[in-house]
Amino acid sequence: MSKKDRSPFAPYPTDWGAFAPLRLRARTVAEGVYAGMHRSVRKGSGVEFGGQRPYVLGDDLRFIDKRSLLKHERMMIREFETETDRALWLIVDATASMAFRGSGPGSKYPFAALLAASLARVALSSGDPVGVVVLGGEDGGRMVRAGAGREAFDRVVWALSSVTAAGDWSSEEDELARALGPVHDRARRGSTIVLLSDFVDLPPAAMAAVGALGTRGRRIFGVQVLSPDEIDLPFDEHARFRSLEGGVVVDADPAAVREHYRQKLAELRQRWSDDLVGRGGGLILSSTNDSPVDVVRSLLLAVSGASAPDETTRAAARGGRSR
Repeated sequence: MSKKDRSPFAPYPTDWGAFAPLRLRARTVAEGVYAGMHRSVRKGSGVEFGGQRPYVLGDDLRFIDKRSLLKHERMMIREFETETDRALWLIVDATASMAFRGSGPGSKYPFAALLAASLARVALSSGDPVGVVVLGGEDGGRMVRAGAGREAFDRVVWALSSVTAAGDWSSEEDELARALGPVHDRARRGSTIVLLSDFVDLPPAAMAAVGALGTRGRRIFGVQVLSPDEIDLPFDEHARFRSLEGGVVVDADPAAVREHYRQKLAELRQRWSDDLVGRGGGLILSSTNDSPVDVVRSLLLAVSGASAPDETTRAAARGGRSR
């Protein structure tokens, strides 16, 4: 039996558990990751115009700016940025459902924040700019413009650690569109976008809104972060389950509905995976019991093309969780 409960549900305080302090934990995870993104900023023949510079003896004559030569009698070389010049954009779900912990070592949002900060550390060490958008939170989320350098990591960590997971976005389609707007407008061709979420309580139009980011030569990947209790539904006694978003209350016998629940969760994951893979990305399944190093490495391998996204998804689903 399910019903809508009109009384508001007080959100859980964010339980960082074993995932704090974020700055030190992210550095440790990044140091344990041996697979980087293998991307660099360099000039050469490519896809986007990168400016002009004076001709130097030995330059390829194919890239001489003929208009500049005819108009100003100056030999200028047209430069292009290759597709290896990419930014990493991290979108982290901090809505109320991400505050759930269950039997894990910490709640879902801190684990997602740790993964995001670790990815940022790896990308920044490769010279790639990183931007962050946090969805939800008590004060409506955060946005950090893509940047590189020493201070970029500090800005990312501040944006992630200063948020308390809260807010019901299960029907906030307009709010989600506004939050994703900066990424859609600022992420250039070749950017990699990563959404870290439980994917459970997002609004109905979320797949279309997220999928729109995977256009203009950009690739988008998802990391589904779940509590081990959400994956296995290990409860034995008849219980009342109440959602942190949407106000849904369900009275059920876990043993009787466990297989049906797992099937529905797998169908949700498959729909997202199919959509992201179709856009050149992929979906990684993770539990808060997983090793953050393994999850980050799996994602980086998928981004670099060293493993197929669907294979990475299955590998993450099979292994890495400590019991």
